[in-house]
Amino acid sequence: MFKKRSLSLKQKQELWAFGFMAIPLFFFVLVRFFPTLYSFNVSMRDWSMLSLERPFVGLDNFRSLADDEVFWKALQNTFKYVLLGVPLQIVIGLTIALMLHNIKRFVPLFRTLYFVPYVTSVVAVAWVWRFMYQPHIGLFNRILLDLGFEQIHFLRDPNTALYSILAMVIWHGLGFQIVLFLAGLEMIPEMYYEAARIDGANARQLFFRITLPLLNPTIVFVVIMSTIRFLQIFSEVINMSNEGLGGPLNSTISMVLHIYRTGFHRFQMGQASAMTVILFLIVLVITIIQLKVVTRPYEY
Repeated sequence: MFKKRSLSLKQKQELWAFGFMAIPLFFFVLVRFFPTLYSFNVSMRDWSMLSLERPFVGLDNFRSLADDEVFWKALQNTFKYVLLGVPLQIVIGLTIALMLHNIKRFVPLFRTLYFVPYVTSVVAVAWVWRFMYQPHIGLFNRILLDLGFEQIHFLRDPNTALYSILAMVIWHGLGFQIVLFLAGLEMIPEMYYEAARIDGANARQLFFRITLPLLNPTIVFVVIMSTIRFLQIFSEVINMSNEGLGGPLNSTISMVLHIYRTGFHRFQMGQASAMTVILFLIVLVITIIQLKVVTRPYEY
């Protein structure tokens, strides 16, 4: 007869570890991975929420997007949000973090003040900014009128609406980046700066030769997360634009908002899923490119 083999303590610990890891893995596959794959299936069907028939149509949903002017406008606006928002937010966040890193008093207070907007509800922040943008009674227009300038229709003018929303998005996410940059700055040993100063390095050389290269891991994380955040911009636009439609004249509409309108206003889930697949591929490609470019080695 075969003797029953007992597990060692190490094997039992590994078994328990794999068991606990299986729970979040199952959650990831069920909630994240499976819906992503399922959207590929929906994107290739004439899937309407008003009909029970969902025939396979291949790439027809993708071809129909070529003639969708709103889709191209949403794609253009989304890239505007990314190309303007990510660099500005990183530059401003890093600048403030450098200033806070050099002060010695009230640092926790300043960190809290900058981080509070980030943990505040996006909807609440959007409506506060929307009120401040209002003509006549809004804070910004009151300041302009008091200074003798004409008021600006921030959210009603197609030429200024997108940039007005972008300013709020940058301000709202600034605290998160400041905290990350401060953590990265505190991890840089002070002896590097002392040795460089002994060799005669000035402030500019200290920043570009020591601070920036050693902040590279933090910058990589911030760039990738910020890019994904701006590519998925939705709540700010739907709460700050008139009737939540991305106006005026689709000047502020984003890809995610257009997907939402197509799927839940027009009930065309096939076309909405096709746009979701395109957005997913854009995020994937941009992330891979950023990892290749931003993580390049530095020469010290």
